[in-house]
Amino acid sequence: MTKAIRIHEHGGPDVLRWEEIEVGPPGPGQARIRHHAVGLNYIDTYHRTGLYPPGPLPCVLGMEGAGEVTALGEGVADLKIGDRVAYAMAPCGSYAEERLYPAERLVKLPDAISYQQAGAMMLQGMTAEYLVRRTYPVKAGEAILVHAAAGGVGLILCQWAKHIGATVIGTVGSEAKAELARAHGCDHPILYAKEDFQKRTRELTDGKGVRVVYDGIGKDTFDASLDCLGLRGMMVTFGNASGPVPPLDLLKLSAKGGLFVTRPSLANYTASRDELLGSANALFDMVGKGIVKIEINQTYALKDAANAHRDLEARKTTGSTILIP
Repeated sequence: MTKAIRIHEHGGPDVLRWEEIEVGPPGPGQARIRHHAVGLNYIDTYHRTGLYPPGPLPCVLGMEGAGEVTALGEGVADLKIGDRVAYAMAPCGSYAEERLYPAERLVKLPDAISYQQAGAMMLQGMTAEYLVRRTYPVKAGEAILVHAAAGGVGLILCQWAKHIGATVIGTVGSEAKAELARAHGCDHPILYAKEDFQKRTRELTDGKGVRVVYDGIGKDTFDASLDCLGLRGMMVTFGNASGPVPPLDLLKLSAKGGLFVTRPSLANYTASRDELLGSANALFDMVGKGIVKIEINQTYALKDAANAHRDLEARKTTGSTILIP
């Protein structure tokens, strides 16, 4: 039998249960994977609470993992037993020692990428990739604002945008997080508890505002973020750490400078196999060249996932977090 973290009901971290499950042989188009590292992401808390229902209960949580292929189903031609692979996104089920997963959504790992790196970076790293390269293609010389700049996506975004040549402004929750963000390409960390980030962003841009705001916080930062944007700027809201953004009066966008607003997700940007491989390979290239460093700042045993959720929601974590089966 295989051990996994499952929920039988929605709620707080206490609903996470470490229990035995049965993982059968892979069906057509599937691979069986033995995990070496599992990624922790904020979306896992949305599934746990029911904000984004993960499907019928009981359910194994988790959207990201890295491991080795131990069995293959009928019709899988591009993989072999023993291949090192990683994945991100649905179907849920990475909080397990072993699992089944659609083979066409798996990505082979280059030799230079470790299991722990892959387990920590696939979802956050591919999110950063599509945000800076496709949702709003950041250009050299532009000013951008990154919320939660010391978080998993934030640190990768800062490094990637700085490499492109942007001026990176970021919000953080403490002096320690400000130093961490600064060390990873954030030119101007703003402590949101001490400073008005909208006012400070305008000061840093000589009143012009930024070209884009990347916001994984949601409700608490959305309105003020609109006021950080320059003429025809883009508001990219890609997460709800503080809660969902309330309904928006579209006339506000005209009054504030003909703004654009989008609510993307990784699934939208890796919908095809070609898009998935393009995103993953761009990430592998950046990490392999040392341009983007993946900061694994917290490691928990998989059985202790409840503690990891508590720390994540209390904003005690920085960078990436992995769970080890």
